[in-house]
Amino acid sequence: MKLPRDHPSVKTGKVGVLLVNLGTPDGTDYWPMRRYLREFLSDKRVIEWPRAIWYPILYGIVLMTRPGKSGKAYEEIWNHEKNESPLRTITRSQSDKLAEILGDEGGRLKVDWAMRYGQPSIPDKLKALKDEGCDRLLVFPLYPQYSASTTATVNDVVCKTLLKMRWQPAIRTVPPYHDDPVYVEALAKSVQQHIASLDQEPEMVLASFHGIPQSYFRRGDPYHCHCMKTTRLMREVLGWDETKLKITFQSRFGPEEWLQPYTDKTVEQLAKDGVKDIAVMNPGFVADCLETLEEIAGEAAEIFEENGGEHFSHIPCLNDSELGMDVIEQVVRRELGGWI
Repeated sequence: MKLPRDHPSVKTGKVGVLLVNLGTPDGTDYWPMRRYLREFLSDKRVIEWPRAIWYPILYGIVLMTRPGKSGKAYEEIWNHEKNESPLRTITRSQSDKLAEILGDEGGRLKVDWAMRYGQPSIPDKLKALKDEGCDRLLVFPLYPQYSASTTATVNDVVCKTLLKMRWQPAIRTVPPYHDDPVYVEALAKSVQQHIASLDQEPEMVLASFHGIPQSYFRRGDPYHCHCMKTTRLMREVLGWDETKLKITFQSRFGPEEWLQPYTDKTVEQLAKDGVKDIAVMNPGFVADCLETLEEIAGEAAEIFEENGGEHFSHIPCLNDSELGMDVIEQVVRRELGGWI
């Protein structure tokens, strides 16, 4: 059937894959940091306090003081060559490499990336993929362990974006893959490869995950269970016990009690107890960022050495390494089943 002369041009028949990570400020100065922190800390999934209590604190104290402090921390790890955070550099590279690995399936497959907070935004990327003819979209929140404050908030924005679309694409979202053998084995291999590059094997390795408040866990968030299972499975692959690979939680914020044991307190106590050589990895992060490079490789290392430790080593995230890309590729191929 011939279309009417005034019928708009419509592209269809393509499949899109959108990798989504947490987010990044556009710069380290006060205003870019403030914009980023305002968006991040205004999310009801991230801070579950009543708005009447939280907003006066956020706008009266936090957004006045934290942008400067956070900006200095970001400046220490900033990719000055590209003028962007490492998280943006690595996530872009993961997207580019995945597109190269998968190919374009004769022009039918498009891979892109977005950030939950900051730029490029999820709504902008979803619209761009739809405009390119992607009527089927796989959204991949890059969080192996599910939490309402990470995976769910990505899905929230995707659904809110669909509400504004007249012609919605079909949507799939990647489920948590905290116990996927390809992920667990990649983590274990990254530990083995890193240790092989050192002069001596660490006495202990910490698996440091980003924390959440205990109250979120008590309300039913499965994050803690996912982190515990990932760590247990890594021990099984490595042939280690709990004294060799210990789980900890980092990045607590505010006065609430968070998941324990805390990474910084554990590192301090280990040094005081006479442990001289440790390594720390971050299994919950698919890309190195502020929390891994500044908080762990920087601050935690200082804490360890200031309290008597001698050798501190940070095990990089999987990033866009061969191991990391193998995980992303296999998860994406599985979730695209029936579409490609």
